[in-house]
Amino acid sequence: MIEELGITKEIVQLSQQVEKEIGPIFQNIDKVCEYNSIKVLKAFQDNNIQELHFESTTGYGYGDIGRDTIEKVFAQILKAEDALVRSQFISGTHALTVALFAFLRPNDVMLSISGKPYDTLDSVIGIKENNSSLKSFGIKYEQIDLIKSEFNTPQILKRVKEGNIKLIEIQRSRGYSLRDSISIEKIEKIIKEIKKIDKNIIIMIDNCYCEFVTEIEPLQVGADIIVGSLIKNLGGGIAPNGAYIAGKKELVELAAQRLTTPGQGKEVGPSLGVNKLILQGIYFAPEVVANSLKTAVLASRMLEKLGYKVSPKYDETRADIVQTIEFGEPETLIKYCQGIQMGSAIDSKTLPEPWDMPGYEDKIIMAAGAFTQGSSIELSCDAPIRPPYIAFMQGGLTYQYGKLGVLKAISNMRKKNINVI
Repeated sequence: MIEELGITKEIVQLSQQVEKEIGPIFQNIDKVCEYNSIKVLKAFQDNNIQELHFESTTGYGYGDIGRDTIEKVFAQILKAEDALVRSQFISGTHALTVALFAFLRPNDVMLSISGKPYDTLDSVIGIKENNSSLKSFGIKYEQIDLIKSEFNTPQILKRVKEGNIKLIEIQRSRGYSLRDSISIEKIEKIIKEIKKIDKNIIIMIDNCYCEFVTEIEPLQVGADIIVGSLIKNLGGGIAPNGAYIAGKKELVELAAQRLTTPGQGKEVGPSLGVNKLILQGIYFAPEVVANSLKTAVLASRMLEKLGYKVSPKYDETRADIVQTIEFGEPETLIKYCQGIQMGSAIDSKTLPEPWDMPGYEDKIIMAAGAFTQGSSIELSCDAPIRPPYIAFMQGGLTYQYGKLGVLKAISNMRKKNINVI
């Protein structure tokens, strides 16, 4: 059966050898999954989720019990005072944009301490000129780069002592860079040091790709606000769109009034039939994230054995679901991404090619045979076409489907006369 998918015997045999080696890693992933499942189940029970919460509203969305209860569920799971969970958010980038415009005012300073944020925020911040950017409203931006994936603590604390910082942003996931994703332990340490100097600075965490990877979320170690997408981890591959902002109540309310209108905030916003899907998504999310991590661990070890540079390595502690593979030249990178598409259930006959994707400086190839467009929690693989030609792979709704996608991608490289074995 597996050969009918175009996967070679050699690749299957390699995967079987690797699975024996990575078994203990899978056991640790399952332990985290069980812990997070307990959190989710308790939040459902404490908030008495019933069929009535699946009902929909239209128009203004006044009195949407399901929507309001979903936000209580998310707040409890993420250990937040409040949460804004809405299908009106187009993406994680949109939610980050709403948060930044909600919290910052003209002449305020935003400081990124994890280097330059993800490419799609360039126009939002004003790194790339845009008449609707934060910069165009007189909001100033500064950044302090990481040093070998570590916070530049002396420089950060020096800048905080100088004053006039309104908000510090930390992007946990690596984005399209080679640095490591940022662990909860590192975040906790730097937040403590910053708050000793200025407890009023808003610490905002871009938590995309990171939820449920560990047992602890950033709000539990001192962050003020976290932001993430529902077509990544917490949507469980079921939520059709949306994002969340969670944290301190007054900050969540500011974000709500920016998303809707001042004076109405969280009171409006119709659910339009997605309440049940959002609830099902968060319910399945711990298991789906675990499957994504297992897929990444398998890919990491297999490709490392085949001679490619990978990050994280299979036995390294992970902070997000992203796996990088450095191919060194564009052809192999493209063939791998195309193989991921071929191994998908949706659009398997479609051949992705690099293109000028809005919001990015380089051409991007994006493979995603997904039920939901752009869903990164489903098996996907994308990359900017620039040296050293690194693929960023994430997702896998089930480990079995994720595994088949990886095996197909490697087999596709062999089929195209690329020497991987």
